[in-house]
Amino acid sequence: MYTRLFIIDSILKYTMDDNCTVYKTMDYISKKWTLLILLEIYKGKLSKKRYSEIKNKIPDITPKILSSRLKELENEGLITKHIDATSFPVKSEYALTKVGLDFIGIIKDIKSWALRWKIHNKLCEQLDCKDCDL
Repeated sequence: MYTRLFIIDSILKYTMDDNCTVYKTMDYISKKWTLLILLEIYKGKLSKKRYSEIKNKIPDITPKILSSRLKELENEGLITKHIDATSFPVKSEYALTKVGLDFIGIIKDIKSWALRWKIHNKLCEQLDCKDCDL
């Protein structure tokens, strides 16, 4: 029994090395709310979203966590922050970068997997995420 635990422990250590690409990627995309924030920035006809628009669409997220996640996503190059200081109050808007837009494809793949195997949602099957009001 101890030998098996040691072998399993050795495998886990090997596969979860912090140099592993999946490990590094999961470090920032697996945090709660991250995928929903990216999806909310993507949704709709406008390519930019204000902080308040994102907050209103994800009502359970705290302002502190939303601010933190937006900064992390900006640092990782998935979104950009645009500040318009010509008006009062100052407007901050967030947009997906090319990298962030490419990542939306992964979110859509997750949606397709969920619809195929786990969740039955006719409305979701018929709409692109960009046009969804859910």
